[in-house]
Amino acid sequence: MVAPTIIALGGSLLYGDHDIKTWLGQLRQTIVHFEGNGRKIGLVVGGGKPAREGIHLASHLVSDRQKLDEIGIAATRLNATLLQTMLAEIGCNVANIIPTTTNNAAELFETFDIVVMGGTKPGHTTDAVSVAFARDAGSAHVIIATNVSHVYTADPRKNDDAEPIESLTLTELQNITGKEALRPGQSAAVDPIAVNWAIECGLRIGVLDGRDIRRIEDALEGRPFEGTLVQPE
Repeated sequence: MVAPTIIALGGSLLYGDHDIKTWLGQLRQTIVHFEGNGRKIGLVVGGGKPAREGIHLASHLVSDRQKLDEIGIAATRLNATLLQTMLAEIGCNVANIIPTTTNNAAELFETFDIVVMGGTKPGHTTDAVSVAFARDAGSAHVIIATNVSHVYTADPRKNDDAEPIESLTLTELQNITGKEALRPGQSAAVDPIAVNWAIECGLRIGVLDGRDIRRIEDALEGRPFEGTLVQPE
């Protein structure tokens, strides 16, 4: 079996200010085309706005960090169910469950061409889940599609001098992200835990703006893409 391609879809892609309905249609078309060429694909979906708002609401009443993370995980699985149902509706060979572990998700490729999942357990963002999914499925790389075009030298939302980076190593990326786990609801260009695990596995990571489906298509097909390519040492 050809190793599946794993894509982490940031929750912002489902709840951003772009044309979501058009974007979903283009994503579905891309996945159908990819499946039609005999390829397998794993989608790991983030929580986006529902996760942030749920965590914010609960944080006034819940002090347990793990419980807050579980609220965010529930939102990721809601979003995963949305995509899974959308793909099943048009006849894709997509797994009929939302797996809760990456090992289970990888096993589903024995029967299905497409597997959609959300988060797994507290402390692990969907970036980290996508890296673990790739590891368990025997994939060599992960595509992280988010609402920013590249990894930057600093947070571009806070620093006007931040510059996009075309390519770097995993260790160089770790120097930017740090090694500490993110707080519930916190975001980063790439989750530090995901970077740590990618270093252990020797995975290649592509970071790109997933609002432009053409960039996802280029990365899926192994073509040069607009974004940041992160290579193992």
